[in-house]
Amino acid sequence: MKHWIQAARLRTLPLSLSGILVGSFYAVSQSIFNWYVFFFAILTTLGLQILSNFANDYGDGIKGTDNDNRVGPSRTVQKGVISPKAMKNAMFLTAVITFVLAVLLIYYSFKDQYLYYSLLFLALGIVAIASAIRYTVGNNPYGYQGFGDVFVYIFFGLVSTLGVYFLITKRIDWLILLPATTIGLFSVGVLNLNNMRDIASDKLAGKNTLVVKIGLNNAKKYHFAIIFVAMFASVLFAWLKDFNFDQYLFVLAYIPILRHLTRVKQVQVAQQFDPELKKLALSTFFYAILMALSMIFFLSDIIMRS
Repeated sequence: MKHWIQAARLRTLPLSLSGILVGSFYAVSQSIFNWYVFFFAILTTLGLQILSNFANDYGDGIKGTDNDNRVGPSRTVQKGVISPKAMKNAMFLTAVITFVLAVLLIYYSFKDQYLYYSLLFLALGIVAIASAIRYTVGNNPYGYQGFGDVFVYIFFGLVSTLGVYFLITKRIDWLILLPATTIGLFSVGVLNLNNMRDIASDKLAGKNTLVVKIGLNNAKKYHFAIIFVAMFASVLFAWLKDFNFDQYLFVLAYIPILRHLTRVKQVQVAQQFDPELKKLALSTFFYAILMALSMIFFLSDIIMRS
């Protein structure tokens, strides 16, 4: 069991929930909520994240990308504690469970109405499952071509945040793209740290991540750029939503993130990137909680003014 828990990479799970929290509580700020959608959105997102982690363990393991040259934590298929066949079966089972959860999520959102929306989200769910697998699995996985950042931004930022908001409210508020961008870019930052840590072994294995393509120095500059854009997006969102001073609570999450950037700037050895993954992932989750609370304060302001 401990090896399967290791393969699931529990430290990545809070990061995947960040978009669900922000999208759901934005709906709450507009006096709309659905506990069933919230519950199944969380389960579906966890399923996708675990599936992605299993697929990454399997794909990099059988391709030899995870080997003795790896700087980060060793993986289960790499160590031989889980066989490739067992991991492949686990991927299939996780994909099936995630699909069932996605169907339940769509059902509790639309019931017997909005057929076209149901079909759209069903297709989106299938694409998300396929993308989670194809990151490192197959003859030409997109993670080996430098497109992993795009996948993370779209699915763990835009789709997660905007998607759950739409499933609850049945409408689109384009302003939510700003906090969705924050979460998406923070998540890309976590992937970028992972790829900066593994740049040497990825080069040897032919895994052409964005970091391998642009080099370590440019990857650091890229990291700073996406983090600053992410932080600015939420401040712009708060300003456009006319937040009160006490609603800028989410800015507290920027403190550990700025400290994280200082550490990234000082990194000289690839191993030093590894603890920064956890810090940025937890800081993103911390941001999501604080942004959710800020939105609830917004709701209380409306009630008081009325």
